[in-house]
Amino acid sequence: MTIKTAFIGLGVMGYPMAGHLSKAGFEVCVYNRTRARAEQWVEQYPGRVADTPGRATVGSDLFNSRAN
Repeated sequence: MTIKTAFIGLGVMGYPMAGHLSKAGFEVCVYNRTRARAEQWVEQYPGRVADTPGRATVGSDLFNSRAN
């Protein structure tokens, strides 16, 4: 069973943490205040970008949030 997770906030901590989850086999959906940062993340790791924090969590088994 693949665990679906949402990751909100791709800053200094969030970006690599979400990447580790993706590499470990989690299905990751990311959201970041600046969409360009989220797009950069999906170029580097398997996953998808959500338009809003709420949409990132739809269907997720768990979520992580990292704020400034």
